[in-house]
Amino acid sequence: MQERSSDPLPIAALETYLSSVLPGFSGPMAIEKTSSGQSNPTFILSAKRGKYVLRRKPDGVLLPAAHAIDREFRVMAALADTNVVVPEMLHYCDDESILGAEFFLMSHVQGLTLNDPRCPELSLEVRKAVYQNVNRMLARLHAVDPKAVGLSDFGRPGNYFSRQLSRWTKQYRASETDNISEMETLISWLEEATPPAAEKPALVHGDWRLDNLLVDGETGAVRAIVDWELSTLGHPHADLAGQLMQWAMPAGEVGRGLAGVDRASLGLPSDREYVELYARNAGLSEIPDLSFPIAFSFFRMGAILQGVKKRALDGNASNPEKALRLGAFVPLFAQTALEHLNVEA
Repeated sequence: MQERSSDPLPIAALETYLSSVLPGFSGPMAIEKTSSGQSNPTFILSAKRGKYVLRRKPDGVLLPAAHAIDREFRVMAALADTNVVVPEMLHYCDDESILGAEFFLMSHVQGLTLNDPRCPELSLEVRKAVYQNVNRMLARLHAVDPKAVGLSDFGRPGNYFSRQLSRWTKQYRASETDNISEMETLISWLEEATPPAAEKPALVHGDWRLDNLLVDGETGAVRAIVDWELSTLGHPHADLAGQLMQWAMPAGEVGRGLAGVDRASLGLPSDREYVELYARNAGLSEIPDLSFPIAFSFFRMGAILQGVKKRALDGNASNPEKALRLGAFVPLFAQTALEHLNVEA
């Protein structure tokens, strides 16, 4: 679903700029802002020769290391010749005088965005195919050799979970608007239970879930993986755990989870079935223990939503009303993590 932007891009200036840097581009151009993209505003550009997608940093004072669209562009460009499907990267601009912020342009990929993991718009058979293909694509991503695609320096050395926990605790503190006891308890548990580093760091997406993928509504094939802002080199179990974390949330437009859903009747896999399928696709010898990665995923999403809420309160959210609704979920994410761990707040 798309909505008209309340803060449209300067069409004339952008047309002039793109005509100078993008072969084949020609105006006039229409611009629509997508209703997704809470972190980095995303726009559909419709020009004479087709559609493009533009992502830019948001306005206002930003948290350190957040909204890393340069990393998004780099990782998708690096994956262009692999079997991990991404849009074609067309242009990156770090000249803030053009749009007031850095931005990049990529090809427009036709496909469904599945905001509800129940996938009510799909038939049972296509629904099954979607989950199988998404699982297979995740295993493909983790099988990519970072060095072979020029991403050996895409993440810092050391323990991924320790590094991420430190980063997101700082981000959470920087955007904290009130004390949430569940988050404090969860942070303490994570600090004590951080596992050792993975033997071989993998390229991780960082926000792996259905609504960050574009799929074919007829076949269930994955056409493109988007929203790579949180990608890095790290522990592959983080992506898998992130998807399971999302499923533990309430079903519906806001929670986008599968809590209480009769998955079997919808052709959806249980958590265990999905992890077992990943283990087979990734060639693992045993089923991974995801207790810590899932708990961390809840914490990180809580920290992200706290940042979304803070931007809304500061007046620079992409969609303020939606941002405040999402921000209200921070205690729920922390409490669900503690219940998953059998830890009292």
